[in-house]
Amino acid sequence: MAFIGMDVFKQIIDREAPADIVYEDDQYIVIKDINPKAKVHLLVIPKEDGLITAKDVNLDRLEVFGGLFWAAKQAAELEGIGDGYDLHMNVGESSGQIIPRVHLHVLSPDFECSL
Repeated sequence: MAFIGMDVFKQIIDREAPADIVYEDDQYIVIKDINPKAKVHLLVIPKEDGLITAKDVNLDRLEVFGGLFWAAKQAAELEGIGDGYDLHMNVGESSGQIIPRVHLHVLSPDFECSL
C-alpha cells in the first residue's frame, strides 16, 4: 500500500474533518477508527507535525513516542478496555501504513485479524 496524498489526521486535529474523539490533550488526540478491526479500535495520534513513521524517532522525540502509550492508556480506560488491549503500529508503506503521520492502534482483546 502507498501513503494517501494527504494527512487526514492533520485535518482532524485542525477540526477540518470529522472524527469521533475519545481523548484529547495538548499533544495527542485519540479517535475511533472508521474501519474498526475489533469492538474497540482507536487511533492515537500525536499533534506534532513531521512524524511520518516510527522511523522518525530519535533521542529528541522519545517523549512524543512515550506519550503515545500514555494517551493509549487513558483512552483504553475511557473505553472500558483498561484491563487489557493490543497495541499495534504500522511502520511505513510496506507494512500497510497509509496515512503519512505516525499513529498507534489500540484494539480490544477480540482483535483477531491483521491491520
